[in-house]
Order: sequence, then structure tokens, then C-alpha cells
Amino acid sequence: MQILVSPYELSEQCRDWRAGGLTTALVPTMGYYHAGHEDLMRHGRGLAERLVVSLFVNPAQFGPGEDLGSYPRNAERDVAIAEACGADVLFMPKADAMYAQDHGTWVDVPDMAKRLCGQRRPAHFRGVCTVVLKLFLLSRAAVAVFGNKDWQQQAIIRRMVRDLNLPARIETRPAVREADGFALSSRNVYLTPEERAQAPEIYRGLRYAQELASRGEKDAGILRRAVLRRWAERLPLGRLDYLAVAHPETLEPVTCIGEPSLMACAVHLGKARLIDNILLYP
Repeated sequence: MQILVSPYELSEQCRDWRAGGLTTALVPTMGYYHAGHEDLMRHGRGLAERLVVSLFVNPAQFGPGEDLGSYPRNAERDVAIAEACGADVLFMPKADAMYAQDHGTWVDVPDMAKRLCGQRRPAHFRGVCTVVLKLFLLSRAAVAVFGNKDWQQQAIIRRMVRDLNLPARIETRPAVREADGFALSSRNVYLTPEERAQAPEIYRGLRYAQELASRGEKDAGILRRAVLRRWAERLPLGRLDYLAVAHPETLEPVTCIGEPSLMACAVHLGKARLIDNILLYP
């Protein structure tokens, strides 16, 4: 496995692969790997002749007061995991290699980015789209792999790829969960033992809404209130950021479950902001 830090070096390597008739899969990450990242990498390994994994804590997607400086990092361990998962290149650039001091060009999908997580993080998805587009251009990827735990992110990237006619296919993977249903996340290390004990109630609440929908409840407002009542009883340490029901592709609000709909949430537990989602079926 090569470790590259220069965008130019990555571009040249991927250009050479493409000239030789080889396809490339891309897995963008911010590191501090867990089993969810491993699943993305192993899946990407099977999609193309070459696999590029990026490890870049992207400053452009962090807002004021967020955890850019304290985001968990363990580069040595991440290198070993990426190699074990079959990466041909691990791309680990510095911020100044990706963003010039006077950087002023941004990519945005504003209607979708203002919903759900974007309500509290207004510039987040602009940063995500910009860095992902850079990675697409550098890697010349034929396919890129993202996790469904951040449903909004993959939906926005799909829209960006469609709107800009990018020659890349987007594949997604289900969230990888602990035995108690809690979705894996690099930020889970922030949780205290007491917070970790309550954290599975986030997904259990979403599963409760899914069960009610499967029994015939179609009113999104009723489903949302049912989850909030459950969380009030079983997740007392949680602080709600949002809980919404939306169209899974457009992210527009849904009031009636007439077709598969997305229920998505963000909940603060101590220092951690945890996101999750589930599909509701009528």
C-alpha cells in the first residue's frame, strides 16, 4: 500500500492506472477507523481493480465551536487497517494541500443541505461536497462508497454527481451496529459509560416508529411524537437536535407515509452528537 500526501501524486498515480485500463474505487473517510469503515473499504475493494482510501479530517465541514481540534485520530492504527482491507493507496493530505490560503471555490446543493443536519450546521455539506468533488477529480474514481448512517450526506452527494454529470457511481452500505443496535461512529469514544448505556435507545426509538408504521400508522407527526415520548422516558440524558420524517431522495418533509420514508435524527449525548436513521414503510 502506498501512502500519498500530495494531491498531485494521487492524481498522477490514478491517471496512470486509468491509462492502463484499470478502474478505481474511492472510499472517503476522516479516519479513526471502526468496523463500519472496514466494511466500506472491503466493499470498495471488490468493485474495482484499484482502491483509494482518503483519510482527511476536512476542516471545511466543521463549524465554529465544533470538534475539529479534538476529533479522534490514530493515524498509525488507521494505516494498518486500511492496508489490511486492501487499499492500494491511502491518501493522507494536510489541509493546506487541499485548500489554498485564499481558497474561494465551493460546491453546494443548497436546498437539500439546509434540511436535517443542515439546520444547525449551515456550511457543513458545502464542505463535504467540495472535498468529495476534489477527491473524485484526483482519483478519477469509477465508483465511490459511502455509509447509509449519514443518509443526508449520501443523498446530497448523489444529487451533486447527477447535477454535475460526474462519471462516478455511488454505492452505499448499511450502518454497522453493535449487538445492542447502537450505530458505530468515531465520535462514540466521547461517551461516558452512563451515556453509552442509554445510547441504544436512539435506534430503538426509530425501530419503534418503524413498527408503528408497519401496523398502519401513516401520520408522520404521530410517529414523531411517539418516538419523542419514548425518548423522554428512556433517554433522559439525550438532548434533541432534530427528529424528522422526509423523502429519502429529496429530503423534503413528509406528513403522510404513503411510500417508503426516511426518519432521521440527531441527538446530543454529553460531548457526542449522534445521528441515525431508518426507513419507514407503509
